[in-house]
Amino acid sequence: MTEYKQMKLINPNWDQHGYIQVYTGNGKGKTTASLGLAMRALGRDWKVLIVMFTKGGNDYGELNTFRQFSPRISENLRIVQAGLDRVIYKANENEQDHKKIKRGWNIVKKAVKNDEYQLIIMDEANIAIDMGILDVDEVIDVLKNKPDEMEIVLTGRNAHPKIVEIAHLVSKIEPVKHYWDKGISARKGIEY
Repeated sequence: MTEYKQMKLINPNWDQHGYIQVYTGNGKGKTTASLGLAMRALGRDWKVLIVMFTKGGNDYGELNTFRQFSPRISENLRIVQAGLDRVIYKANENEQDHKKIKRGWNIVKKAVKNDEYQLIIMDEANIAIDMGILDVDEVIDVLKNKPDEMEIVLTGRNAHPKIVEIAHLVSKIEPVKHYWDKGISARKGIEY
């Protein structure tokens, strides 16, 4: 019996199952990969929720693109910015960061509980977990109890080992060479 037929016998609906994906590492491209997945899903008329933890403000190229989608595609997409208009670090985090991030987390929990989307992207959730703003055990509980067909993606550096353990797919993006090392700053249209 071929490997494919064996897989079908083990799980005949493997292509209809939703998985947990993690994009982590110190390299560039984690958010970009997740947004590419969102574009693919929207192209198949999926309902998509993107919660951008630790990211606020309007100066993101992807937000400009999403605002210009056709009404039909826009109906299937919800974007929530759950961060202030700055980069968050341990040294500058404050109570407002915590409130925004927890607001975004509550939206994710409700969406999972109510089975509202086929794809949920938790952009930079790994950072919020790593900083202790989101409780890793609570996140794991929600992920383990997601609807069977729902796909959930977590991005960001420093993915917690417990998240990596329960994920079905983990991609670690590591830098080999980066122009930032030569002093080139973030560029519109490429980094944001």
